[in-house]
Amino acid sequence: MSRAADPGAIRVWTRVSSAAAPVLLVGGWTLAAARQPGDFDAVRLTISALAADGAADRWVMTVGLAGTGLCHLATAAGLRAAAPAGRAVLAVGGAGTVGVAAFPLPADGASVPHTVAAAVAFTAMAAWPLVAGRDRPGEAPLLRRGRSVAAGCGLLALVAWFGAELVTGGDRLGLAERVAAAAQAGWPLLVVATAVTTTRLRSASSSTVT
Repeated sequence: MSRAADPGAIRVWTRVSSAAAPVLLVGGWTLAAARQPGDFDAVRLTISALAADGAADRWVMTVGLAGTGLCHLATAAGLRAAAPAGRAVLAVGGAGTVGVAAFPLPADGASVPHTVAAAVAFTAMAAWPLVAGRDRPGEAPLLRRGRSVAAGCGLLALVAWFGAELVTGGDRLGLAERVAAAAQAGWPLLVVATAVTTTRLRSASSSTVT
């Protein structure tokens, strides 16, 4: 089976985009926090605070968020092994993440466009595995329906934790958001990695047979 004919084949740019997303996100909030005056409390304060109007070098987190969103859009376009519905929801999550960067929090901390974009991004990035799985012979392990649904449930649980901290004004709001966001950014990378491995094994098996 040729690489081009394999519906599960993953292009190089898709591998790059899936790997770059968590680097841009985690690297962005790490560098941005380090550039804030005084001690930035990442456990209590949100990622958005690093890109808000008035934050020191807010462009760092803005670029990190925008880059992460664009990477998710690219991954959604190239992850042909996933079901179309899953790819569409992943793309919505990527667009929402770009929206978070495009609509920063103002100095007073209130913004409807930012809140809507963040809600769309968090929900879609958690939910896409629920509809991304397939039950096909030789499917990538993390795209088998049961495992994909389990991953989506786990990601939604992390979002629920973040939501609970947000509603109650918890002292671990920033931590909950970062754990959820990191998991959401990392899952596409894991899916792509297993899809690449599965494609290679399938190609090697086909070559051996022929």
